[in-house]
Amino acid sequence: MAARKKIDRSKDEHRPWPLRERPGFLIRRLHQIHVALFHDACAEFEITPLQYSLLSALAERGVADQTTLAAEVCLDRTTTTGALKRLAARRLIERAVNTRDRRARACQATPEGLRLLTKMESAARAAHRETVARLSKAEQKTFLAFMQRIVEANAGRDEGGSDLA
Repeated sequence: MAARKKIDRSKDEHRPWPLRERPGFLIRRLHQIHVALFHDACAEFEITPLQYSLLSALAERGVADQTTLAAEVCLDRTTTTGALKRLAARRLIERAVNTRDRRARACQATPEGLRLLTKMESAARAAHRETVARLSKAEQKTFLAFMQRIVEANAGRDEGGSDLA
């Protein structure tokens, strides 16, 4: 068996590394851009992308506890609980004490929440399309597949964690 050639990366590690070459920086910028596009497209609905994700998850699931929702949208429980409280204050969801575990809350979209989700669907989709609009259709498909592959390959890494980093 042939020995693998060791690659000396020490030169690369000591050269300046421009922000525009760093995956983490570019991912954060892309997220900022998408959030701005979402806010522009969905301003009339007064809902954040996180709230939209939670409402969408509830529409799909029917009823879910806050811990399950936090895991589904990959955020910590505290951030998720705050967003759910804001949705409940607008009567878009209901949060009831779980009869089996009084510490848990069972959440469900209200008819008003489901109507809002339906009304804003085309605007939200437009924001998502605009995020990748500078790519060809084939590039969009490839880009999405790459993002899915990276997310799936790191499924157990920092799920439910903070996105403040």
